[in-house]
Amino acid sequence: MVVIIGFVVIIGGSLAGFYMAGGHVMLLIHWAEVVTILGMLFGCAIVMAPAAVLQQVVAGVLNTLKGSPYSKDDYEDLFKMMYELFQLGRRNGMIALEEHVMNPEGSSLFKKYDKFHTNERAVDFFCDGLRPLVDGRLKPEQIGPLMEAGVKHIEHEKHAPVHVMHLVADSMPAFGIVAAVMGIINTMQYLNDTEKVGAMIAAALSGTFLGIFISYGVVAPLAVNVHFYNEGETTYLKVIKASVVAFALGLPPLVACEIGRREIEHRYQPSASDLETTLKTAK
Repeated sequence: MVVIIGFVVIIGGSLAGFYMAGGHVMLLIHWAEVVTILGMLFGCAIVMAPAAVLQQVVAGVLNTLKGSPYSKDDYEDLFKMMYELFQLGRRNGMIALEEHVMNPEGSSLFKKYDKFHTNERAVDFFCDGLRPLVDGRLKPEQIGPLMEAGVKHIEHEKHAPVHVMHLVADSMPAFGIVAAVMGIINTMQYLNDTEKVGAMIAAALSGTFLGIFISYGVVAPLAVNVHFYNEGETTYLKVIKASVVAFALGLPPLVACEIGRREIEHRYQPSASDLETTLKTAK
């Protein structure tokens, strides 16, 4: 919703100023220029990135309409799940975690926390971190580098669509110039018709306007918003990593969750006392 409001302000402010200066909105819309600009935009994106990355671009743009990927309640459920699982491992030994981390789809514990259980990437990341510890393949101190490598890989993967969007945004002003030059070339054959020349030059200049506007008023802001959304998703995984590593090193479940809590940005971060109360009073 915030993104929509932002676009309303951008477009409304631009058109209002143009109208106040004596212009008419339809003077800015010339379909030949629109087709040229949008054709170059989509063509550039197709040439620039693999299909999988383009799908991530579309998904990222749609995600910006949702706001932040996780809320305070989502983090609270995550901490409850981890606390309960860590308590189980501390009381009954790591072997007690096997039925959950080896078969997360059938875990009765995970199913209690629906937001986590339906998040395939988070479940895989959490279980992949604990699995080598449960089956004894790695020592506790080796879990940290393993999970850190996983976080870096995910960050790199999520950077790809944002990078493509920034490159497309950087290209748009040049595409606007290309469209304008094509319009001017087309105008040259009508130099004897003064009235028609004026209209065609205006149409050509609208291509430059459209290229710059789409670049700085649409694609670039969306790219930044997608970046922040992706950072929110990565933060969720960093909370998991910090807590799992702390638990693997032998820290108590409450302390492990507290270490994870410190990875959360302030607006969603519960206080230490609130987290402790939540975990100790959870059923």
